[in-house]
Amino acid sequence: MDTDKTTAVVDIFDEFRKDIDEHNDRRERLIKASRDVTNISKKVIFLLHRIMTERGNDTRDPFKHAAERGRNGLREAQVLYAQMKHEIQGDEFWRYHRAVSPGLQEYIEALSFAHYLEHGTLVTYAQVQDTLSDDSGVPYLPLPKEDYLLGLSDLTGELMRFAISGIARKGGRTKATEVCAFVRQCKSDFERFTPVVRELSKKQSVTTQSLEKIEDAVYAIVVRSSEYDLPPEAVDDIVAQSISSFGTGSGVDRSKRGRRDPGSGDEYEGEY
Repeated sequence: MDTDKTTAVVDIFDEFRKDIDEHNDRRERLIKASRDVTNISKKVIFLLHRIMTERGNDTRDPFKHAAERGRNGLREAQVLYAQMKHEIQGDEFWRYHRAVSPGLQEYIEALSFAHYLEHGTLVTYAQVQDTLSDDSGVPYLPLPKEDYLLGLSDLTGELMRFAISGIARKGGRTKATEVCAFVRQCKSDFERFTPVVRELSKKQSVTTQSLEKIEDAVYAIVVRSSEYDLPPEAVDDIVAQSISSFGTGSGVDRSKRGRRDPGSGDEYEGEY
């Protein structure tokens, strides 16, 4: 009788062990897949910046061309989410949400950057969910609204880099002014969600730094442009010299406050 009880207890703990092993294995697979999505998304963001700064004599619309290349690059990430689908069905998604959330936010950041370049607006929640669905419209996973908002919040840093890197190009001064107004509106709109979305307040502080850098660059444009009665090409050269320090954060009083420079591109280091 005692032997039977011991065997029963051992069997129960064997089931526990199997459940824990299965949980850990699934979690590791999802973490790896999420890291792969993160790497793909970072490469797409880098590609978008490169296309916009190396236009050359290409006669195609650079914004539409960049967006198309970006969406094509993100298809690899969408394949990974399709493969994850059976791992995160139903309530299992929320159990493993923390494992997939970082990659999902990076994916949304890359997708929203490509969307902005083409349309000049934020990608909608429904549009993001559509890219994470099969041909029949069945989602690979439920898109959490907090991940959607956090991914959009990260977009502001890329817009800052985009605005400053192209500010001396033809049309760059106007585009920088548009981006400045857009980022300011994003910051204002996201502020209302900070009490209910964890980590958004931290990202809002980064958005504030990005906005300050764009505002300083636009201010330099206005001041330098008003000082000289010169052709636009000559003004572009002067503006390029006056804002050359913005890429590294030097020469901008507000960026010398001991804060991490959001425009240094450090997060890309070692990725490519």
